[in-house]
Amino acid sequence: MLYQTDFLVIGSGIAGLSFALAAANCGTVAIITKKEQAESNTNYAQGGIASVVAPTDSFDSHIEDTLKAGAGLCHRDAVQLLVQEGPRRVQELVRFGVEFTRNPQNQFDLGREGGHSQNRIVHARDFTGKMVENTLLEATRMHPNIQIFENYIAIDLLTEHHLGAEIESQTDFYTCWGAYVLNEEKRDIHRFLAKATILATGGGGQVYLHTTNPSIATGDGVAMAYRAGAVIANMEFIQFHPTTLFHPSANSFLISEAVRGFGGLLRTQKGERFMPRYHELAELAPRDIVARAIDSELKKSGDEYVLLDVTHLDAKQLRERFPRIYEQCLKFNFDITREPIPVVPAAHYACGGVVTNLNGQTTIRGLYACGEVAHTGVHGANRLASNSLLEALVFAYQVYGHSVEYIKNFSIQFPEIPSWNDEGTFNHEEWVLVSHDKAEIQELMWDYVGIVRSNLRLERARRRVELIANEIEQFYKKTKVTASLIELRNLASVAQLIITSALQRTESRGLHYTTDYPQCDDKNWQRDTLIVSGKNEKQRFLNSYPDIDW
Repeated sequence: MLYQTDFLVIGSGIAGLSFALAAANCGTVAIITKKEQAESNTNYAQGGIASVVAPTDSFDSHIEDTLKAGAGLCHRDAVQLLVQEGPRRVQELVRFGVEFTRNPQNQFDLGREGGHSQNRIVHARDFTGKMVENTLLEATRMHPNIQIFENYIAIDLLTEHHLGAEIESQTDFYTCWGAYVLNEEKRDIHRFLAKATILATGGGGQVYLHTTNPSIATGDGVAMAYRAGAVIANMEFIQFHPTTLFHPSANSFLISEAVRGFGGLLRTQKGERFMPRYHELAELAPRDIVARAIDSELKKSGDEYVLLDVTHLDAKQLRERFPRIYEQCLKFNFDITREPIPVVPAAHYACGGVVTNLNGQTTIRGLYACGEVAHTGVHGANRLASNSLLEALVFAYQVYGHSVEYIKNFSIQFPEIPSWNDEGTFNHEEWVLVSHDKAEIQELMWDYVGIVRSNLRLERARRRVELIANEIEQFYKKTKVTASLIELRNLASVAQLIITSALQRTESRGLHYTTDYPQCDDKNWQRDTLIVSGKNEKQRFLNSYPDIDW
């Protein structure tokens, strides 16, 4: 089946929904989402949205906090845009009906998290993401120009590659006309043609054995964009959230950083508070420092977890501020008001991704990216807490502004895109063998490309993942496509990109810590690590961003 629309949005988190609601006033919008509408990384975000709304706060303060957390790799112009547009985007959510938590004076009840010098986290207690997601979803359902396709998964972006054509000029670019998309329920493949395609697919935390991300976070957007020829950057900077619930059935349930901002203390199992030995901000140090500190303590003690202690805080206030965390911990027989919470780090957020400019344009014409899938330059080597939802909101609006003008002013004629060729048979016996590859990738990434790395570990992971990726690709080419196979293929691609980026960076900086280069060399530091998939893409990229010192 063939669908045509003005805007194709791949993903239904805060970035995709925010864009769709703005763009729907200027054209038709199709949103494709892999599972139910509300399943996204946004829905799992507990902390809130960082924004300068208090009279005692300032843009300069938020900008400096972001730059400091990013360890020298943030793009200042992107950070300035993020911070200055933040309050406007928060107020827009209020107009949509998001009920943020207020204090008795009816002002935002502002929380504080690691790396922030001020209380500036706007939140809806500890389920901010869910509140925002549900509100935006309700608005999209009511808009006549928006159509949501549930249980549809994008396979690949439609570009010149599917016409048997290649771009040879170093000054021209590939064009995206939409995507091949699998209907999971009917198992047939459709062509979605769009004048502008927006990647809002979130992150790829499932590439690791332990992650706070939902099962759908398989790096689809980054993998598709890379295969299509887009430039990818900074994939080595994977943020490990320091505190997830340690329990075999908890599925790395996130214990929000706001708990530490509320007064929670990290202790060893012997009861010793250890964070003051690692950073002057102690429990409120940036996430990379807290995660490495916990990792160090666990290696020294041989323990499986450390303790997050909130028993000294007011029990009633804890239950009111963190109702979801309190109830979830009770399910596993932990009463956080009476006993410390066992916690361990887990993969949480990708600071790199598909390279964009301030308008969300990628290096493929007609293809945009926003949210976690994108590398806007905002996060640098380490994302500041609660800047993620803010980035999704701000840059979704940037994409809207540019893409609307693009489809108005650029002559867009769809070529004859061939139907999907699904010849081949699905061999269940072979699939049983290939399906084990997912667990192997996740274990390799966790063991060798985790919080602490080395060249030896990275090279070992590179060799093994390359073999697995080749097996998956051979299987993919001779079988009918399924959602599981698409995700497995994308996970393998993302794993390779992370490893490649990590090997390129011969220093420790932010979230990338290697024992071979333990120092952060500010006198001779490396800028963004660029990865390209073709011979001319890097030069075309450099031509498209002449003002940035790469």
